[in-house]
Amino acid sequence: LQRALRAGIVPEKIVFSGVGKTKNEMRAALRAGICQFNVESEPELASLSEVAKDMGKTAPIALRINPDVAAGGHEKITTGKAENKFGIDINLASDVYDHARTLPGIEVVGVDMHIGSQISELSPFERAIDKILELVTKLRENGHNIRTFDMGGGLGISYESGKDEPPLPAAYAHMVARKLKGLNLKIIFEPGRAIAGNAGVLLAKVQYIKTGGARNFLILDAAMNDLIRPALYGAHHDILPVIAGSDERVAYDVVGPVCETGDTFAKQYKLSKCAQGDLVVLCSAGAYGAVQSGTYNTRPLVPEVLVSGDQYAIIRKRPRVEDMLAAETIPDWV
Repeated sequence: LQRALRAGIVPEKIVFSGVGKTKNEMRAALRAGICQFNVESEPELASLSEVAKDMGKTAPIALRINPDVAAGGHEKITTGKAENKFGIDINLASDVYDHARTLPGIEVVGVDMHIGSQISELSPFERAIDKILELVTKLRENGHNIRTFDMGGGLGISYESGKDEPPLPAAYAHMVARKLKGLNLKIIFEPGRAIAGNAGVLLAKVQYIKTGGARNFLILDAAMNDLIRPALYGAHHDILPVIAGSDERVAYDVVGPVCETGDTFAKQYKLSKCAQGDLVVLCSAGAYGAVQSGTYNTRPLVPEVLVSGDQYAIIRKRPRVEDMLAAETIPDWV
């Protein structure tokens, strides 16, 4: 929330999702005057009511509905199935809405869903929307003034050249417009990967090339802590040389320097023959790249550089190891 506000996002365009909102976070969002809270459980609803009442404020809410629709590019990023931790079971939603409108400090304004990430077809969205719209009809018949529909995000991008392309945003928009025509709902979207994914790369230097034996290893100065998606999800990222080299193609295991076999970006990946000191880019690292990075093995976070045409600026500096260690202390009793 603080990051969004400091970036100049107006509070009226901010929604607050997440299964574990703290009371301090709720207070901050209420003070800011955000668009709505996407409430994910009855205990959270009770906490928000208590906080809003104590502050003398009213919290605009949507319930995040779990429509039990499978979607997403990996089991770890599927969020709309019944067994997932997210949202309220659609079969219980009507009763929870009825309870919500009795609570002090709560104003029911809408419905919310988010069924997964890296979704490569429209059909899961369509199934989920159909279920949510049935609920909206029922809620309105029961006297709820449902006026917003937060559809979440999830539209995928292409990570591997030559593979089937996910639906274009225009196709998604046409489907949504067709489904919601005449329903008088304010539509909220939460696009993330679709905006930033293909816009970012991870730049790395070839530290060493280890040849002979069963494999050729291309050892980079970037590691799994800089881009964890391959280790975490088995995710593919196209890898390209910054400067095209030899026409000869070599199959490499592209790895980082961290002391884990899982520190591997790709296995048997065919690249132009590389040399020590060459620069390569791991493509499509603009989403869930920097934000998932860490300081494993006391490796400083890599700098972030914003580029537009022939202009560039460092927007996140590389931390110094001294600064990283300054936050750590050794107690006297050790």
